[in-house]
Amino acid sequence: MKNTILKDGLALWNQQITEQQEFDFHIYMQHLLEKNKVMNLTNITEENEIYTKHFLDSLSCLSVYPIPKNSTVIDIGTGAGFPSVPIKIMRRDLKMTLLDSLNKRINFLKEVGEVLHFEDMTYLHGRAEDLAQKAEYRQMYDFAVSRAVASLPVLLEYTIPFLKIGGIFICQKGPQAMQEIAQSKSALKLLGAKVEDSIPVKIGTTDLEHSILIIKKIECTSKKYPRKAGKPSKEPL
Repeated sequence: MKNTILKDGLALWNQQITEQQEFDFHIYMQHLLEKNKVMNLTNITEENEIYTKHFLDSLSCLSVYPIPKNSTVIDIGTGAGFPSVPIKIMRRDLKMTLLDSLNKRINFLKEVGEVLHFEDMTYLHGRAEDLAQKAEYRQMYDFAVSRAVASLPVLLEYTIPFLKIGGIFICQKGPQAMQEIAQSKSALKLLGAKVEDSIPVKIGTTDLEHSILIIKKIECTSKKYPRKAGKPSKEPL
């Protein structure tokens, strides 16, 4: 029987999904579970939970912010491809860059990209702190997304340097979002960004809720940031 979690969940956000997109998500799930047998990609292995906690959760980004067509988007610490691969399945026009520090995960994502015939996909192996200092990536993106498990001040130092002035960081956070914003005043000021909105989001018909922060880059980030690899997490701004 076809899994209707995505279709039903997206309908609550007034979004639709095609049969081809549903098929693509199924293929992605199969590859995820198969590769998960030999490397640690996810602790979530039950089908309905994958559809809810990975796929639908990732797509909540699209429910709160209308990303313009053909925008450039970077996913910082993408892991097994969340939220970027679900976003790409729904929005093939977007020019996506997937960044992760583990090469095995990047190789898995390349395989997924080939199977799903993705175009305009770039895969970056490395640390955000190092790559954000390179001219070909610094201040080059319209949008940044991340589901990485890190405090907001740390995530800001990873992501804001990649954004163009006027660029938007769509940041998925838990119920303590307002507390994290309060802890990020210094980081926001130093990096040249501001929080424009905090939007509560319910995931499908579940009790899962989180906040999505809309963070705008308003001025050029000093070349001092990001600091050397490891420093942002050890000594948050």
